[in-house]
Amino acid sequence: MNLRRTRAMARKEFLHVLRDPRSLGGALALPLMMLMLFGYALTLDVDRVPTLVKDDDRTPQSRELIARFDGSRFFNVIGTAVSYADIESAIDSGRALAGIAIQHGFARDLMAGKTARVQVIIDGSDSNTANIARGYIESTIADYSRTVRQEALDRRGAAGLRVPVEARLRVMYNSELKSRNYIVPGLIAVMVAIITALITSLTIAREWETGTMEQLLSTPVRPLEFVLGKMSAYFALGLADAIISVAVGIAVFGVPLRGHALHLLPPVFLFLFGSLSWGLMVSAIARRQVLAYQLAMISTVLPAFMLSGFVFSIENMPPAIQAVTYIVPARYFTAALKGIFLKGAGLPSIAGELAFLVVYAAVVFLVTVRKVRQRVA
Repeated sequence: MNLRRTRAMARKEFLHVLRDPRSLGGALALPLMMLMLFGYALTLDVDRVPTLVKDDDRTPQSRELIARFDGSRFFNVIGTAVSYADIESAIDSGRALAGIAIQHGFARDLMAGKTARVQVIIDGSDSNTANIARGYIESTIADYSRTVRQEALDRRGAAGLRVPVEARLRVMYNSELKSRNYIVPGLIAVMVAIITALITSLTIAREWETGTMEQLLSTPVRPLEFVLGKMSAYFALGLADAIISVAVGIAVFGVPLRGHALHLLPPVFLFLFGSLSWGLMVSAIARRQVLAYQLAMISTVLPAFMLSGFVFSIENMPPAIQAVTYIVPARYFTAALKGIFLKGAGLPSIAGELAFLVVYAAVVFLVTVRKVRQRVA
């Protein structure tokens, strides 16, 4: 390999990128726009559940239970209902997600030591949100039940209520359980994967369509030098995208970076090298920009979003799909970023992810050089 020819090829690509300010601005601005959009719009948190209350008992005890819901940050009591039809109408129209109905005799049963029943109606059209809301409601009612039981024991002069098993919960790495802290590092990985593969998937195909490939074939540039030169300009562009995304994730979304910032460089470098090689390989195979773009979209966007563990838990996928995720590089890059961001993991802790990225980058790069050599021949 001749470094002089490689530098010349790299200079050609840098000039091509700089001469097209709109494409350059789009490549730098698109990840930022997507990160801001998905970072704010995509959330797994269920807060301020719109709730409608039907209180037929109208006693201090029923009002105290309603106050528990109204004072919680997980619920937003939007009003009261006179009948069940009001609750059903609110849920059907989307104004309410849940309805709580307190029957006549609620306070009487409590004072008599009987089981007082509360009916809960939840919109199940979104099963995930409905399950989370149900857990919040059950927890609020259970907390109120313990308070009532303790007050009853106090009135009788009995000993304090003792819970047979007390769970003391400690949430590690994301103590506030903010989904944004989980989503943004994975989103950075997805954005880098998409942008780098898409911008490089058009390079060689564009050379063929514009007729400049014949000029390159007349030069002594070898396939290895050709690929490295092509890749260098877009590597710098992808690195800039990664740095911007990380800075936005920390400064705008407040995602904690518990690990050392320099530990981000090895996984970013390896993943960029592999993604750029993949884009060039697709471009060399397709020879047409439209086809290359479509192949890059199918082979990077869908796996990065669906099979990387970015949002959807891999453990909950069918076994066959879980097996497929093992060959998706975004899975390992996402795991490495989340480990560094949230767990403060060092390089030894993500050695497995780095090893896969090394193998992936090396294999795809060698295949790309071979494909370019075949096309040149």
